This record gives sequence, structure tokens and C-alpha cells, in this order.
Amino acid sequence: MGKRILVQRRGRGGSVFRSPSWKRVGAVRYAPLSKAEMTSTVQGKIIALLHDPGRGAPVALIKFEDGSKQLIVAPEGVYIGQKVMKGPEASLEVGNILPVGKIPEGTLVCNVESRPGDGGKFARSSGSYATIIAQSPNRTIIRLPSGKLKSIDPKCRATIGIVAGGGRTEKPFVKAGTKYYKVKAKAWKWPVVRGKAMVAASHPHGGGQHPKGSPPVSRHAPPGKKVGHIAARRTGRKKGTPRKRR
Repeated sequence: MGKRILVQRRGRGGSVFRSPSWKRVGAVRYAPLSKAEMTSTVQGKIIALLHDPGRGAPVALIKFEDGSKQLIVAPEGVYIGQKVMKGPEASLEVGNILPVGKIPEGTLVCNVESRPGDGGKFARSSGSYATIIAQSPNRTIIRLPSGKLKSIDPKCRATIGIVAGGGRTEKPFVKAGTKYYKVKAKAWKWPVVRGKAMVAASHPHGGGQHPKGSPPVSRHAPPGKKVGHIAARRTGRKKGTPRKRR
């Protein structure tokens, strides 16, 4: 009798695979659009720089003059006590929040909204940024961290600057214990063992003594069988590509 494979355990939704979201500092996103923010400038002050478990970038807690508080991903160079502004007339200084339609071409921004008022969707990971490429009356074109160009509404908000913590991925883990604590904060299943390295009782790909390809699996296969190439449109080597030598 075999054991429950990883896809079965993950699909069941036990505590091992549940994200520890109760440890987070709060919703890291822009506050809903207010009339004051759309028509004038609202001033605020950074009162704390926090660590959010599972997030590579630090988080800035801002208190605005109207009494509201807001958590945003911290741009590089901000500090506790710094004054920030949000609104269409805010200055182009690091940490200020403006509609992308009011930001000049070539400016580096982060935490960019996809639609006005959604809180921020693009360029939120440590060290990432988007670039304002072109402006037109109805659309703004930005370059995402992936290099893709995207056209968005000029009313979408963005923070001036680059997300802090850019050198995080350059430092090696060095030992397994360091990686263990990272994956625990993110609820990843680690370490991951290849199915073909297991015995036949533990995985559908297991039990082979020699390298072999796994056949495609139906999209409607049960969880114990749904591994590998799921509903693959094609398999095998592409015509005209050389075979890799071992």
C-alpha cells in the first residue's frame, strides 16, 4: 500500500500547507481613493519601518494628517520621520504617491496599480521597479520588471522610487537551516523530492531503474494520478532541435 503523494496532501489543505497569514503586519496596499486625494495633496509621516514575515521587502507605516494610517512597500532611501505626500500635486520625491499620469517619462516607480483604486499590483518585490515610458491623454505606458510594456489608466497610483531590499537574492543560503526558516514563513513544501527518485509505492513516476519519460495525464485524473504533464498538448522533442548528449 502506497502513501498519499504531495498533490493529495496539498489539495486536502492541512495545516502544513496553510499560509501563516496571521503573522503578517496587515494589508500592504494603498488606502481606497478619497476625494481629498483626488483633488489636492494629503501630507503624512513615516512612523515605522516594519518587517513583514514572508516578504523580502520592508514595509513603511505612514500616518496622514487626516488621521488615517497606511502600509506600503518601502522604497529605497526612506526613513522614520520622513514626510511624504500623496495626490496629483505631490512633488517627485522618493516615497511620494502620485497618479502615473502626473509622473514624467523615465521616472522609476514601484507598487503600481493595475486599475485605479486596487491598492497596487506591479513592482512590489524587493529591488523591483517599473519605468514610465510614455504618456497620452487617456493611457500611460509603463515597463514592468519583466521588460513587458503595459498600458494602464493615468489615474492609477504609484510610489516614486525602487523597492528596498534589492540585494536580498544575491546572498546565498549557505546552510539548509536558513532556507528552512524562509520556506516556513511562506508555507512552501520543502525539500521537494522528484517523483522518479521514489519507489513505485510512493509516486506514479517511481520504480524505474533507468531514465524514462512520463506520459501525459488527463485533466480529469484523480489527485493520486494527476502528476507530471497534465493535459499536455504535445510531448517529445521539437522537430529540428538537436538531441542533448549525456
